[in-house]
Amino acid sequence: MLKVLGRVTSINVRKVLWAMDELGLAYEREDWGLPLRDPKVPEFLALNPNGQVPVLIENGFVLWESNAILIYLAEREGALLPEQLELRALALQWLGWQASELNPPWGYAVNALIRKTPGYDDPAKIAESMAKWTAKMDILEGALRGSNTGYIGAGFSIADIALGLSVHRWMSIPMDKKELPAVADYYERLLSREAGARWMGPETP
Repeated sequence: MLKVLGRVTSINVRKVLWAMDELGLAYEREDWGLPLRDPKVPEFLALNPNGQVPVLIENGFVLWESNAILIYLAEREGALLPEQLELRALALQWLGWQASELNPPWGYAVNALIRKTPGYDDPAKIAESMAKWTAKMDILEGALRGSNTGYIGAGFSIADIALGLSVHRWMSIPMDKKELPAVADYYERLLSREAGARWMGPETP
């Protein structure tokens, strides 16, 4: 049995859960991550020395880093990644871009406007975070306008799972945002998937 350690309020945990649901995999999930359960304890650090969720466990095999887990699950099941090398590489390009380029700019704005984290209340920093985030979303808008599949590449893949959750966060933030029609269509398409709707709900922005 596959086991996932992590709280569903984590966007990276939801990446893994969405992929497993798309693949029809049976799994158990155990709550870890603050405020539910502190991952900085020896028991958890023995599995992931970074003290971060998610962690995947299968028959004694332990894997952390959400994108590595997505790739492992796709390879394990022979699905959610294109077979052709170039198309596969492009899907992995966007998967990496989501983590390294799209996610970092939103940090201040999300803490201020969604999480209501104390100390994140500087209007100038919120505006700066939103401006940088919008610039990255413009890149995604351009890529989606050029797509003939409705997804980011040759068809639905683990890249769309990661990007979809990021788009959900963009749609959920309570602030006036630039209109991005291709992104809006993409979001609705992903929400129409049963697993997408499950993991992009209002309770998990």
